[in-house]
Amino acid sequence: MPRSAAGSSRDRILQSAKTLFAARGYENTSTVAVARRAGTSESQLMKHFGSKEGLLEAIFEEAWQRINAAARAAAASESSPAEKLNALVALILTAFERDPDLKLLMLLEGRRIRKEGQMIMLTGGFREFVRLLDSVLGQMRRAGRLRPGLPVDGVRSALMGAFEGLQRDQLLARRLRFPARYRSKDVRTLFTTVMASFLRPVPRR
Repeated sequence: MPRSAAGSSRDRILQSAKTLFAARGYENTSTVAVARRAGTSESQLMKHFGSKEGLLEAIFEEAWQRINAAARAAAASESSPAEKLNALVALILTAFERDPDLKLLMLLEGRRIRKEGQMIMLTGGFREFVRLLDSVLGQMRRAGRLRPGLPVDGVRSALMGAFEGLQRDQLLARRLRFPARYRSKDVRTLFTTVMASFLRPVPRR
């Protein structure tokens, strides 16, 4: 397989791991194969990441840190809480569209239980994104946009579940002929429809 000679050994290892994990699956990819593709040694991989689990966690953490930086900027640029939420959703969709390997890993590998019940996906960066999303939903509740009696964390969990489910089934359709033939633009429409069920109707003037 071709490899890039640019960047630090750590960056090359991360990129190589993401590519191989997505193509072969996490369980079927060895640290030796990752190091070979990155043009470095397995000892260097272990020095940077400690283990294969640490490598996968680093892929997720760095991705969430990039997403969070863009999410904070997007939220700050919008005036209303509803516009902020729409900006966050659009940002995640765009990130997935630009990096199909990351999308596959987050949706198919990120929720697997490893190391006696610990879930790799719950990195600090992911938790930060959840806090940002909860903050925006809290602003929507204070602005009277959410239906009364709905807990913010429950709304967030429902929205994230719908988003992940739509994206995951679309991946399964492409790989395993799972019956989910909707298009990417349909994901946005379907998610907007789900979100509307949590909103208080705007009174007509």
